[in-house]
Amino acid sequence: MKHTIVALAAVATLAAAFGSAPARSDSDDVKWVGQCVKDNKDEGQTVEVITAYCTCMNNKMSSNETRTITQWEKSHKTEMEACSTQAGWKGR
Repeated sequence: MKHTIVALAAVATLAAAFGSAPARSDSDDVKWVGQCVKDNKDEGQTVEVITAYCTCMNNKMSSNETRTITQWEKSHKTEMEACSTQAGWKGR
């Protein structure tokens, strides 16, 4: 049940985030951000912070990118730091 609540919170946060996202967002964005949230669930952050971070990172990536956000962030430290700050990520 806890996972269902977290998943619903993430979807609600994503819907709110993409409601104000640039027009370039495509249908894969929710999938990419959802995977990023899942990849970071054990990092000690709230689902809202993780979702904000993942959404920020997704928005910085090209629509043609084939790597996941988690893979892409490893070679884009500047973007990772900016999104961590923007999302309010603690301890990064």
